[in-house]
Amino acid sequence: MTSDDSTSNIPGTGPGPASVVRAGVVQAAPVPFDPVVTLRVVERWLSEAAERNLDLVVFPEAFIGGYPKGSAFGGVVGDRTTAGRDEFARYWNGAVEVPGPVTDRLGELAAGARTHLVIGVVEREYGTLYCTVLSFSDTGAFLGKRRKLMPTGAERMIWGFGDGSTLEVHRTKVGRLGAVICWENMMPATRMAMYAQGIELYCAPTADSRESHHVTMRHIAMEGRCFVLAANQCLRVRDFPTDHPTPYGDDPEQLISRGGSSIIGPLGEVLAGPVLDEEVLLTADLDMGLIPRARYDFDPVGHYAARRLPPPRGHHRPPRRTDQRQSERSPLGRPAPHVHLVACHA
Repeated sequence: MTSDDSTSNIPGTGPGPASVVRAGVVQAAPVPFDPVVTLRVVERWLSEAAERNLDLVVFPEAFIGGYPKGSAFGGVVGDRTTAGRDEFARYWNGAVEVPGPVTDRLGELAAGARTHLVIGVVEREYGTLYCTVLSFSDTGAFLGKRRKLMPTGAERMIWGFGDGSTLEVHRTKVGRLGAVICWENMMPATRMAMYAQGIELYCAPTADSRESHHVTMRHIAMEGRCFVLAANQCLRVRDFPTDHPTPYGDDPEQLISRGGSSIIGPLGEVLAGPVLDEEVLLTADLDMGLIPRARYDFDPVGHYAARRLPPPRGHHRPPRRTDQRQSERSPLGRPAPHVHLVACHA
């Protein structure tokens, strides 16, 4: 991980000098399978963000590389087709290596716009693709990557599984910044892992445009007493290559992803959005002083944490050594909640 002078490693420093964070969420269409052209799309939106003096900009899930909604890649239980393998090869070729030229360019764009950048990419490592979110400081420093822990449904045919080793919250001058991807937001252990690190700016790149997902975003803001920035694509048939198989017909204006992006405050109040069926840069001024006010009566990993609950009936947890118990501390110095995430290190 690249260090950056704008970040703070001192526990308990909170958001530092930034009392109000001007934040933006991009709801737009990339150019699927073409990272070079999509970088120009990112540049255009970041130019608008710079004009609005935004401190933080969040892009949707799999924005670079593409979210191939409706694609089957020729896969059925027990068999794959030759055409499906060709389709996957094009998807693989359109993915990005981390670090690499695309991440270098993203850092340059973040620095040029003087904004913190959180963006979803399809990451390539050897023969495997991952749904990944990259974070950059406003100086262009690469803060780190987050790999999606659990691809949803048919995503498991094309994406590998992440692990807890990338489940980090970054301390920046605008606040504690982290990302949870799409349906990971319905995984309680994942949310608790982020809350235990004191997350304040909870970025939620997604591919879900339903009202039920917006309800989930509001719940998380209330539960975590943090700001939630949900970003989704607004995608039509015309945005994919003409020879890409799709179940949505041949009308170029047919919507594939409706968006539904939003910005939510730490008491569940909607600050911007949700917006459907159009490209937009949502913005809101985030008063970071609202977070301690919100945590006055609820802190899921502090005074409102249930520490003495017995395990559920039928649940047999293997005994742990004393030294393991001593080492299980959260970055904030309090006992970490029981989050069973496996960290695999090469």
